Amino acid sequence: MAIHSIELFTGAGGLALGLEMAGCHHEAMFEFNGQACDTIRYNIAHHQPLAEKWNIHQMDVRDVRYTELFKSIELVAGGPPCQPFSLGGKARGRNDSRDMFPEAVRAVRELCPKCFVFENVKGLLRESFASYFNYILLQLSFPSIIRRENEDWSEHLARLEKVQTSGRFPDLSYRVVFRLLNAADYGIPQYRHRVFIVGFRSDLGLEWHFPKETHSLNRLLWEQWVTGNYWEEHQVSRRHRGTPTPQVSARVEWLKAHYGLIEPPGERYLTVRDALKGLPEPSSANQIKNHELRVGARPYPGHTGSLLDEPSKALKAGAHGVPGGENMIAFSDGSYRYYTVREAARIQTFPDDYVFDSPWTEAMRQIGNAVPTRLAETVGKSILRQLG
Repeated sequence: MAIHSIELFTGAGGLALGLEMAGCHHEAMFEFNGQACDTIRYNIAHHQPLAEKWNIHQMDVRDVRYTELFKSIELVAGGPPCQPFSLGGKARGRNDSRDMFPEAVRAVRELCPKCFVFENVKGLLRESFASYFNYILLQLSFPSIIRRENEDWSEHLARLEKVQTSGRFPDLSYRVVFRLLNAADYGIPQYRHRVFIVGFRSDLGLEWHFPKETHSLNRLLWEQWVTGNYWEEHQVSRRHRGTPTPQVSARVEWLKAHYGLIEPPGERYLTVRDALKGLPEPSSANQIKNHELRVGARPYPGHTGSLLDEPSKALKAGAHGVPGGENMIAFSDGSYRYYTVREAARIQTFPDDYVFDSPWTEAMRQIGNAVPTRLAETVGKSILRQLG
């Protein structure tokens, strides 16, 4: 049976799709950006199976009155805007008007869900934000202890710390954990490090931990350079396999010495080649949605594209357009080209029937901002198993 949930800061729907696949039913979704809402509305109108029953509200979450709209919500999810903490932005953190964590806390306070899950960029864990990140966690732990009028955030933090150390918790409190997850460790064909914050209402007495990693680089290297199974699976001839770098060669030799004839545990990392399997080259005519060639890709220092036989670099939205390196493929023959929108969606594990009805740059922005769908599903399933 699906649990009732809402999602804040939905974007183009990556987290929402994964949680739907895990067994959530979003009573409502809230997103301010009109073009991201258009993507969701397009998929609703075209009956995408996971999205067709969604109820998207294009509005500022600061205007939402949760208690007037919902009677019983079991899970609150969302990705508060990450620009205040992004390594690629100005990183103003709490001084940035786009910091929406206070609104995430308000939703938890007003709805008292059994659980919440929020996702954000790894820049949130930067040393310069350590005190403020602790402040975020304590607000989520004790959402009913509200910041007073004219109270500085550091003063509010001090009050929350007193509650935490006293052991005398208010009626509404949450057991909160966080972890920096690498999407590649969970079968996503992309090196993507994101912070997940999960909390369970304390009165439920539940114990939970993040799901165990399932995929490894060691297994990928083993199947490439020891057994050759990877190349055989993709029908890549020996002359097109390239040669491992000295660093890779050294690691392969260590693997052979360490494991002998036994394969390293787990499944192998998925690569760009895995993600693009079955898609024709976009230079040829095709009827696949979002799979049109965009010309003009070129490398420059620090932006050299993603190698075909490794997980992709993390796709990024970019504050002033799409970065040149993260959103293109570097082929072994020295050529480059941009990912098509469909290829980028594959890298983020969006379903093939989920369509981005926007120009290339806007579609890539939406995809770059998204949570990988399969990672959201993995975390969501683990949460729902615990909720029972």
